[in-house]
This record gives sequence, C-alpha cells and structure tokens, in this order.
Amino acid sequence: MAGSPTLATERPRLRLGVNIDHVATVRNARGGRHPDPVQAAEIAVMAGADGITAHLREDRRHIRDDDINRLKALIDRPLNLEMAATREMADIAVRVRPHAACIVPERREERTTEGGLDAAGQHTTLSPLIEELRAAGIRVSLFIAAERAQIEAAAALRVPVIEIHTGAWCEAVADGHGDRAAAEFDRIRSAAKLARGLGLEVHAGHGLDYVTAGQLAGLPEVVELNIGHFLIGEAVMEGLATAVRRMRAAMDRGRSSAFPPASEGGEEGRLPPQADPAT
Repeated sequence: MAGSPTLATERPRLRLGVNIDHVATVRNARGGRHPDPVQAAEIAVMAGADGITAHLREDRRHIRDDDINRLKALIDRPLNLEMAATREMADIAVRVRPHAACIVPERREERTTEGGLDAAGQHTTLSPLIEELRAAGIRVSLFIAAERAQIEAAAALRVPVIEIHTGAWCEAVADGHGDRAAAEFDRIRSAAKLARGLGLEVHAGHGLDYVTAGQLAGLPEVVELNIGHFLIGEAVMEGLATAVRRMRAAMDRGRSSAFPPASEGGEEGRLPPQADPAT
C-alpha cells in the first residue's frame, strides 16, 4: 500500500502470482477444452494466489487468445499478461486491458523464456510501447536479468515494476553448485536493492520451487513472486490447491526473516513505501 513506510512489525504480505501456462500446455497436447486454465486459475485463487499470470506467445503454444479473454472476464484477481514487445501483443493488451503487462523476450525456438529482456539495448523500441500500455491504464513491468545496466534502463523507461529473472540461481541450486548459487543469489539481492533505491517495485520469478521461493521471500525489497511450471508439476502429484497452499506457506516462512520483530530488527525492518498493487 502507498502511504507511510512499512514498520518491521507489520511484515507486509509477499504476493504470489500463479502462472497457469502449462495447464494449457497439457490441454493442447490432445486438443479440446480439458484441462481448462481458467478453472485452474480459479482453484489457485481459492488456495491463496494473489494474482494470475499468463503468457500469450506469438505461436500460441499454450495460452490462447480466448484464455486471456476469459481470465480477464472471470477471475477476480489481478491478471498479469506476459507478452513480447510486438505490435500484435500491444494491440491485444490494449483491447483486453489486464491489470499488468510484463514484457518478456521471446524466441520461437526456445522451450521457455531464456534470459531477461534487453531493456538497455531496446530503449527505442520499448519506450513507445510502454507509453501506449500506460495510457491504456495497464501497469507495465519488464522481465530482466539482475544486472545494473538493465535495472537502470528500466528506470529510464519509467516503468513502475521490474521482475528479476531467477533462472540461473534456481538452476545452480538444483544442480548442487553451492558457490555459483551463492554468487547468483548475491546478484539478485544487490539488484533488488538497487531497483528499490531507484523507485522500482521488485518482483521475481523463473524456476522457483518451495525452497528457493522461501529463500527469496527473505529479501524485503521483493514484493511479488510469479511461479508456474513447478506448481503445475506439483499439481499432478498432489493437486493444484495443495501445491499453492504449500507455496504460500513457504513464502510466509521466508518472509518472516525479512521483517523480524521490532525488538530484533529495529529500524532495519523499514522500507520505502510500495505502490498499491491495485493501481
């Protein structure tokens, strides 16, 4: 919420955005309507998701146009549309008017989004598109690497939000490469502090699981995590609602370390005010 600085004792909730792309991947494997990503979004919301993320790719490999239309019409939580910086996607976003649009890099041959957007190298392309989305009342974020040049470029483009790509760190953790994981986490931590100091709201995502989401929740500058593939994979084993609840609990445990009681953390628990997610 906008307003006075957050006190250490308040422990502001870390928002969870659930990405439902790979429900659509399973549906599209055989065609038809089942499983329905909109129904999955409804289950995720009932289980504790604060928002829903969906990536409408140019090749429509998972989410389709009708999915986006139905999500916007039927889900009573903020919809975050992941999109490439193209004319087609800008037109769709302006028509649908999701709560937020996260601009991501996109290549047809990739299995998933690889790396962050080159905001520093694409300023001329991105600037008018961002202004168009902003004029339509859409909150714009950029999915970028934890690099100073990219964060400073995002600030120069006047977006309110960045989402830090956590894939390299998560891969290092999963592979048991402790030194590399520690270095990558330090990069994320430094990037989050830099971005917050520049007035940007900080989100993070890509490759997160229960363990890495819990650790990332300990960074007070990060106010939202977007998680998809892992949760949909866990849903096969234990159900989507259970997976979302377990993720919510892991994030809440991690968040408690970012905002210790005032007697322990004192003034160190204070952060500059964050923007209201509804604006």
